Parts: sequence; C-alpha cells; structure tokens
Amino acid sequence: MAHSAMLPTMNIGETIRNYRLQKGMSQGDIEKRTGLLRCYLSRVENGHTIPSLDTLSKIAGAMDLPLSQFFSDSNHANGSKGLPQLSDDEVRFLSQIRRYATNLNDSDRKLVLAMVRKMASSTGR
Repeated sequence: MAHSAMLPTMNIGETIRNYRLQKGMSQGDIEKRTGLLRCYLSRVENGHTIPSLDTLSKIAGAMDLPLSQFFSDSNHANGSKGLPQLSDDEVRFLSQIRRYATNLNDSDRKLVLAMVRKMASSTGR
C-alpha cells in the first residue's frame, strides 16, 4: 500500500482511548450512550477495527466532542505539528475520498489529484 506513505500515520483507537480517559469515562459509559458494545470499543481502541465515520461520530457525541477533534493534532506528540484543524465537513469529505481511494490504482489516484488541482485553480480564488 504505497498510498498510505503520503498520509501521516494516526491511530484513531489510541486517540479515542486518550480522550475517553481524559473525560474520565469507561468503555461502559460509551456503550450506554451509543449502543456500541464494549467488546467492539475495545477492538477499536486496540487498533483491531477501524470505525466508520458514522460510528466515530457517535463516539465523539458520547464524549461531547466535535468529530473533527479526533483528526486534530492537539494533545498528540506524534510529530505531525502544523497540520491545520479540520472542520467536520472537511473530515467527512476526506473520509469519503479515503474510502474510495483504497479501490483506485496509483494511476487513477494521480488522475483524481490532477482533476482536483485543475478544479481548484479554475475557481479563480
């Protein structure tokens, strides 16, 4: 998977666990608020399962956090300083792109990037 080398590595499960612990919540508390089973939450936090955006949204809501909080680099010393804070809309958009990008070959990815670049430059901003 050469395409993953372009993205900063991030462990969403670790991020969820850190916020949950900061909030003083147990996996059981999240289970009560979301209906997601504790065993599932454990798999997510241990990196065995990657949650969908909808599931992440439920987990964020249970902790009274904006969804974008899971994608910011604040509270993380992971060496990816200087990344912009993403809005919920940007996170949703990038998650959709990521979902489809896994089915694209390298040539298709380059084509999509070229199209996006062209669209962005032709908006006259």
